[in-house]
Parts: sequence; structure tokens; C-alpha cells
Amino acid sequence: MATVSGENSAALSSLARRWGFLRRGTIGRSRMGRAIELLSFGAGGAAAVFTAAHHGNEWITAAALRAYIAALAADYAAGDARAREIFRRARLLFIPLVNPDGADIASGGINPAHARRIAARYPEVPYPSGWKADAAGVDLNLQYPAGWEEAREIKFAQGWRSCAPRDYVGRAPLCAPESRALYDFTRRTRPKCVLALHTQGEVIYWQYKGAAPPGAEALAMELAAASGYALDTVPPESANAGYKDWVIDALGVPAFTVECGLGENPLPAEQLAPISAAVGAICAAIARYTADA
Repeated sequence: MATVSGENSAALSSLARRWGFLRRGTIGRSRMGRAIELLSFGAGGAAAVFTAAHHGNEWITAAALRAYIAALAADYAAGDARAREIFRRARLLFIPLVNPDGADIASGGINPAHARRIAARYPEVPYPSGWKADAAGVDLNLQYPAGWEEAREIKFAQGWRSCAPRDYVGRAPLCAPESRALYDFTRRTRPKCVLALHTQGEVIYWQYKGAAPPGAEALAMELAAASGYALDTVPPESANAGYKDWVIDALGVPAFTVECGLGENPLPAEQLAPISAAVGAICAAIARYTADA
């Protein structure tokens, strides 16, 4: 059976082979040793980081992000002036599958004994479709050092006190190798903007603790207009320790969490086309912003 991580790797390899100007790499390895893969476009000085699938059962976002990469590469190869300008002025860094192990568990591609043992303690969470965490039961988007202690207090009060299919913050910030790898990569890159794709809700979150960096509100409004998604405020129980939160808090640049699509995770394949259209519009706006920075 094909796995989500295998499909992602094959797709990125195919893109890199077809378009020689795309550069393929890795930012680290997952808990189970899978590569966390990177594809980059552009040779400019200003960088943007685009991520998807922090959560295992949100793997549809990886395919949507790859669809944008393919469209951008095709435009560049065809001589599109805007794509050429973005390539010259910016570096777009794409990490479509932050959580390869979790995606493979949630999709049923793998069924490790340790995940089954964790899931058995939480029968209210359907297995494997409810699996959001990494292979060790740590929620990767509750791992960043921006209000982690607050997130821990909230999630512990909700009953997520140990390794779980979702919502366990881990024993310490950045204890999960996937979150640590993205944290280290982002610090090295010093991007002008960051995007994190999730599902679901068709909303865009752009603030941390009610504040945002200069230029973020105007860009958020552009993303909303381009995608048809609404701007919103993160619910209090989820308002800390996310990747977007840390980027805003520590790096002081615009960062966005986008909740794609509607329904119950994992979203069905028939939503890929509309999600890809919205994601493409959002990524294009961020690419322009980065090239103009």
C-alpha cells in the first residue's frame, strides 16, 4: 500500500526532475526516521517558508501545496514575467509534509504497535483517522516556545496529559524532532513571511495574543480576498505554542495559519480541487509580498 510520505517524496522527486530550477533537500528526519522534505524555488535574498501537514490527518494540505509548486514552476518555465520576477527576487521554501509519520498513521499506510497502544487509551478518538500527532503521540503544532506553558495548562485541564493521538504538548517545547527541525530551519532562514496550512474551517489566523507584525494585517486582508476565506481569531484553547505563534512572537514577521476546507478531518479527496485553488491564491499573494519585500 502506498503511503502519504511515499507519495509526497515521489511527487517532489518528479517535480525536481521535470524542472531543474527546483532544488530538493531535507530539513531533518521524523521520529521514525523519514525525511522531512524541502523543495525550493528562486534565487533571491528574501525568503518565505510554506508548510503543510503539521497534523497527520490533515495530509490533504500537502497535495494542495504541491499543486501550487507545480503551477508556479510551469509558469516560470513558460516565461511568465511575474514568476520570473519572483524567482529573481525571492526564495520560496516549501515543506509540504511536516509530519510524515503522523500522515502515514492517520491514512492507514502504517499501523505501528506503539500508535495502537496510545490510541487504545483514548477510545473517543477514532483510530487511525483521528490521529493528528507524530508517531510518539506529540502534537507538533503545540511544540513551539510561544506560550507553551499556557498551552500545557489548557491541554492538561482538557485531559491530554500524556502521549495521545492529538493535543498532547509533549514533555518540553521542541522535544519532537519534526518541530525542532522546522524551528531550526526557520531560525536559519530568517524568512520575511511564513504560512502553515491546516484543515478545516476556511479561516485565516494572523495574530498572536491580539498582535501582529507590521504589514501583517494588510497581507491578511489580501489573502482573505484572494481565497474567499475569512479572517478570524484563534479560539483560546488553541491560541498558544503553534508554529505561527512562535514566528510572530520571536521573529516579528507576518505568519499565517490557514484552515483549509470544510467538514471533518481527514477531508475527502473531492475537496482537493477547491482547497488547491484557495491555497494557490494564498501562496501567490505571499510570493508577491516576499518578492516585493
